[in-house]
Amino acid sequence: MQITVELFGIPRARAGVSQTISEGLTLGDVFVDLSCRYPALGETCFTGQSLKPGYTANLRGERFVTDPLTVLADGDVVLLLSLDAGG
Repeated sequence: MQITVELFGIPRARAGVSQTISEGLTLGDVFVDLSCRYPALGETCFTGQSLKPGYTANLRGERFVTDPLTVLADGDVVLLLSLDAGG
């Protein structure tokens, strides 16, 4: 199942990309996939399948989610950002 992940702030700086495609059935699966492909992102933002404090994810622009068991649908868009992002 393909999930589009858009990265902002520190996650973008650590991954070196603004957007990528990930695979996974749950939010935690996507975090593990991203950690494997972008080790600096993984070290900074994730502990296993969970987000570290100071980071959050937004699902489809509708709601903020952090539960790694959140089920995703094919084609979902997940935004990954640090909580200090903004102006």
